[in-house]
Amino acid sequence: MTCLGNICRSPMAEGILQKLANEKNLGWTVHSAGTNGIHTGEPPHKSSQKVCGENGINITTQRSMDFEAKHFAEYDKIYVFAEDVMRDVKSIAGDQFDETKIDYFLNELYPGKNMNVIDPWYGGEDGYYDVFNQIQKGCEAIISKYPE
Repeated sequence: MTCLGNICRSPMAEGILQKLANEKNLGWTVHSAGTNGIHTGEPPHKSSQKVCGENGINITTQRSMDFEAKHFAEYDKIYVFAEDVMRDVKSIAGDQFDETKIDYFLNELYPGKNMNVIDPWYGGEDGYYDVFNQIQKGCEAIISKYPE
């Protein structure tokens, strides 16, 4: 799960998808990262933590990490949350970029649309609830698509 700063959207997605995968005993390991490095080492945004916590998902121990080219070799699937993030990932990955392993997160709900997940950073707390619900639906679609 990859967004810009790895403190709002992608930490929520990591927490939600990991919880759903654990409930199905899928044995998945889910991680998240950011492309801009501004928040490296920081915990998720307080509103991301709050919304997840209210939904039974604890993301308080997560820390922002940087997306790295080696992630293409380390992970089976990489989801990006916005067009600018896709550009950043391509730039960071260079010749290790593998288009077969990457997709826009919302393509799981809206195939081929390459839509952005709205960044709640730029709004109030209500936006975090909206984004959580959107990410929850996307994660449920992923679980349905890859049941084992």
